[in-house]
Amino acid sequence: MLKQLRNKKTARWIWIGLAILVLPAFVFWGLGSAVKSRDKNQPSLAGRIFDRPISFPEYKDAYEAVRNQAVMQLGDNFSQMQQYLNLDSQAWERLTLLAEAKKRRISASNQEIIELIAGYPFFQRRGKFNDRLYEETIKYVFHTQSRIFEEQIRQSIIISKLFQQITNSLTISPEEVKQEYRKVNEQVSINYIAALPVDFENKEASVSEEALKQYYEANKLEFKQPLTFNLEYITSESRDKIESLLPHLNKKDYFNKLVKDAGLALKETGYFNETSPIPGIGWAPQVLELLVKSKTGQFLPVISVDKNYYLLKIKERKEPYIPEFGQIKDKVKDVYIKNQARKTAKAKIEECLMNLKNIAAKNPRAADLNNQAKISGLKSGATGLFKYGSYIEGIGSSDIFWQEAERLKDDEFSPIIEQPSGYYIIKVKSIQPIDENKFKEEASEFTQRLLLNKKQHEFELFLEGLLKKTQRF
Repeated sequence: MLKQLRNKKTARWIWIGLAILVLPAFVFWGLGSAVKSRDKNQPSLAGRIFDRPISFPEYKDAYEAVRNQAVMQLGDNFSQMQQYLNLDSQAWERLTLLAEAKKRRISASNQEIIELIAGYPFFQRRGKFNDRLYEETIKYVFHTQSRIFEEQIRQSIIISKLFQQITNSLTISPEEVKQEYRKVNEQVSINYIAALPVDFENKEASVSEEALKQYYEANKLEFKQPLTFNLEYITSESRDKIESLLPHLNKKDYFNKLVKDAGLALKETGYFNETSPIPGIGWAPQVLELLVKSKTGQFLPVISVDKNYYLLKIKERKEPYIPEFGQIKDKVKDVYIKNQARKTAKAKIEECLMNLKNIAAKNPRAADLNNQAKISGLKSGATGLFKYGSYIEGIGSSDIFWQEAERLKDDEFSPIIEQPSGYYIIKVKSIQPIDENKFKEEASEFTQRLLLNKKQHEFELFLEGLLKKTQRF
């Protein structure tokens, strides 16, 4: 225990939020219950990092540490937000970063821990560290001992130092700042020609069976069915009710009687695939991840989803497969028609672009998009002002259109822009530039935010590389 902390009356605030911020957000999947449900028959190791074995106690300590970080960061909102946090993944990231920091001999002193803890507002009364408040918060909010909490803080400081070591050399140029500021604030509007595949689909068209068979044989993987499951499950708002059943999982008749006596019901999901929400439960990435690794007839650890607890069993599991042509003939036809329509749309707009280039070669101002669209049998239109990162009604994401508009000069038209919705050629209609005076006022703060984003991105890439050396059991 850091006894010096009890006697320290004042301390400066040290911000190490980066130790939290650099860890990506994932979807929470109630692994706490899964951790607690491990039995004596399971292996003693949770995984390996850099070929070093990681015990379950080590993993559990990391899990509790990231949970406490989330409580510190979110405060009273933790209970509402916990479903959006994947504490399991964050625990492994923490262990991996600490292993890397150890290799680099990064450490944190007791004094650094004292100053950081004393600076947390939730341990202060009237602006000063309060010993009693600290002890009560550690006990009743974090449900841990001060010695353990202080070690967690030491580790967070070490991770923050690793972050600084990896990212301190990064800089951002004035040109990058200006360009990114323009992306956030500059607005453009465009005129466009659109070749939409949906306009060329003819679902009543006669397609020979031979043509469909040839398409199927050449594109079989396109029709591959994903891994699918059918689950039996019991759900309750009471965790105790669910866990009272666990010792009797292998006694089928007695188990079913206990379920009934508890006022519960054994339900069935029906078939669903590994990328879909679970019928009756909803989106539960934690379940899907466990299912992929589990076998038919196997019970999964108790999990919580949206304040309910679930005990699930894999009743049936179907491995990925490619259906025979006769089973999916109608689907093959639908895909074939869509594919042909996209080819037609692309050919039409390529011809249109060629005509525009021929006209522009003689007189750039004569290349009229509306007129050429009519000649080519394509649609044309115009947008209102939009920003980078917004949505253009009827078209989709604005990013590529904003970027192309930025590159175009007066009377220039773009090359073909391919989007999921179809193919486009654009011209700039108008530009609403940034306010230069406002940019000067906001440039300093904007640069800091941009540099922080750049550092976080760099650190995330660094972490991704480290995680490739992590093996979870």
